Order: sequence, then C-alpha cells, then structure tokens
Amino acid sequence: METAIDEKEALNRMARFCSTAEHCRAEIEEKLRKWSLPHEVIKRIITTLEKEQYVDEARFSRAFIRDKYRFDKWGKMKIAQALKLKHIPETTYRPLMAEVIDPEEYLSLLRSLLNAKRRSLHVENDYELKGKLIRYALGRGFEMDDIARCIDLSEEKE
Repeated sequence: METAIDEKEALNRMARFCSTAEHCRAEIEEKLRKWSLPHEVIKRIITTLEKEQYVDEARFSRAFIRDKYRFDKWGKMKIAQALKLKHIPETTYRPLMAEVIDPEEYLSLLRSLLNAKRRSLHVENDYELKGKLIRYALGRGFEMDDIARCIDLSEEKE
C-alpha cells in the first residue's frame, strides 16, 4: 500500500510523468485523485503544471489526433468522441482536427481501409457487402457522407 504523498512530491511526480509523454488535464486529475489528495491541492498542482507548460490541452489534442489518425486509422468522429471522453473542449480540438488531417489523405485512407476489408469479406450479394463495409467504416469513426463517397468510387473502379 502506498504511503501518504504530500503536495510537493505529487507535483514532482506529475512533472516527471508529463515530461515523458503528452497527457491531458483529465488524466492528471484522475491520477492525483487515486493518491487521495484534497481537491484544492489537485487544482493547485494542475494549475502549476499548466503554467509551466507540462500540460497543454491543445498540444495534447494535436498529438492525440495525429496518432489516432496515422497509427490507429481512426475517423474524425471516433477521435472527437475519444477527446470528449477526456474532457477536452470541442473549441480546442475542432480546429486542430482540420489542421492535422488533410481531407484528400483522409479519403484515401478510408478507401484503402474499405478495399482491404472488401477483400476479407465473404458475402452473398452487393447489398450485404455494402452494409458490412458501411458498418465497418462507421465503427472506425468515419462519417457517412465520406463512406458513401468512397464506396461509390471504389465500386466504379471494379
């Protein structure tokens, strides 16, 4: 069992934690709550970390969007939902999403995901194929307009 931790030690630990990777305010707050620190102390620590730029919601959002898009191949809706769950304001991440994600590259990624999925599916007819591809893309967080555009384009190529 962990011994009681004072404010200075908690601040030092959080500074080290934040210097290794990007973290949002909600992650820091959750970790500090687990240490059973009073609400006022948590607030002071977070304010200090923000002032010293260990925690920056915009910087975190930019990195999160880039990583989830490039490595996990998530769509905009899934990324936005994940950021909402981390209590990042929409006014913070919306403009960054437009900045980080190139629209042409986004549609190209969706097309390649749909084509790869199409090859792995065994279906009876085009209707079933289209339904499965739409559900797959929606599950990855892509918007229906983009999905419809990419499915129609990929069907024209066949």
